Amino acid sequence: MAEIGLRERKKQRMYRDVSDIAIGLFLEKGFDQVSVAEVAAAAEISKPTLFRYFPAKEDLVLHRFADHETESARLVAERPEGRTPAGALRERFLSGLAEGDPVTGLCDVPEVLAFHRLLYGTPSLVARAYAYQERSEAALAAALGGGLDARLAAGQVIAVQRVLALDNWRRIVDGEPVAVIRPDAVAAAGRAFGRLMAACPELATPQPPACQPGPPAPDAGESR
Repeated sequence: MAEIGLRERKKQRMYRDVSDIAIGLFLEKGFDQVSVAEVAAAAEISKPTLFRYFPAKEDLVLHRFADHETESARLVAERPEGRTPAGALRERFLSGLAEGDPVTGLCDVPEVLAFHRLLYGTPSLVARAYAYQERSEAALAAALGGGLDARLAAGQVIAVQRVLALDNWRRIVDGEPVAVIRPDAVAAAGRAFGRLMAACPELATPQPPACQPGPPAPDAGESR
């Protein structure tokens, strides 16, 4: 078991290191001006090895989103008793705004802004990002119970998160300070998740209490 853990850590380190090298090159020269062969050479691995980890060139950048693919689904599945899915998702987004989490768009760290410019300024990256969003939707829909209504609700959640983050990022790019944007971002998130809850019953269902074990059944001797 320890060997498997070590192997997995090495794999994750490879993902991170190669992705970081690639993003550095893309930021320096432009996404379309850097070849996969150049990334492989900089990472000191072969092209076949690179493609085993990253099936497409765009994945070298979008790997940073991989850890967030199932986050919404996990929050819904693990929400405490009495909490609605929309409430759990709203709380996480609001805490992200308070912490300056890049996922919320409300982050003015220069490296993060440069990454977002690379992402939103490269059409192939924007197109590839939809595959990650589709996987997030599928995971969230499953956590909401599956079926068409759950998929519709999940699609709206992912869209709301994307639009809120994009609006925050654009305001920062336009020169507005984070301190000025944050109150508006908090209010917008509150409205958006409130509308989701009103429109989608799947998002307004509180988590039921955990099943409590019943009394032990009497043994055969006591029942006679």
